[in-house]
Amino acid sequence: MSVSAAPRVVLLDIEGTTAPVSFVHTVLFPYARTHLPRLIAERKNDPVVKDALAETERLAPGVPPLEQLERWMDEDAKVAPLKALQGMAWAEGYKRGELVARLYPDVVPALEAWSRAGVELAVYSSGSEPAQKLIYGHTEQGDVTPLFSRFFDLRVGGKKEAESYRAILRETGWQDEDVLFLSDVTAELEAAAEAGLRVCQIVRPEDGTIAGKKFPTAATLPEAAALFGLPGAERA
Repeated sequence: MSVSAAPRVVLLDIEGTTAPVSFVHTVLFPYARTHLPRLIAERKNDPVVKDALAETERLAPGVPPLEQLERWMDEDAKVAPLKALQGMAWAEGYKRGELVARLYPDVVPALEAWSRAGVELAVYSSGSEPAQKLIYGHTEQGDVTPLFSRFFDLRVGGKKEAESYRAILRETGWQDEDVLFLSDVTAELEAAAEAGLRVCQIVRPEDGTIAGKKFPTAATLPEAAALFGLPGAERA
């Protein structure tokens, strides 16, 4: 494949890339913090809850699980049991209509243009796969999950580890040079680039993202499209 050819796959981060950081930190995280104690008490026999609490106790022995979960929330820790429980809390919120996801205005038009052109779209986020589907399934523009073929979370590993991206390539059969990874975090881009993926940093002014100097940067998905020969660049 020629290096100048357009990517066949676009792998996207969520927070700071397609959804504002403010939505995650000022809406989703506080909602989960408020509702987790009740959720754990009411659904203590749910296998997902039981497994998450057991894993929390394993990772932080001697600390009451809810206390440890709150510590992780304070630290914005990327740990699987917290992400699983947060996802359950958000699922309830979306179902009740108390949560509606906000995406950047350029996101859905760009994703639709790429999808129409046959570009495969996938998500890789530290949030659990169910939580990812909740965000994209309950946006201000409606349910956009059909645009995505795959969702990846911490099951494949941390986003700052090159081996995680290699795991995604092995699982999908994608060729590394066919995949463009979009994220606002330079450490994630470095890991993806080490695994052979093409990368671009999304630098959203609203989020105050600091642009790195090592990789291409774009303020919107259409700007990224223009850099890599993807459709939808006319909207930039």
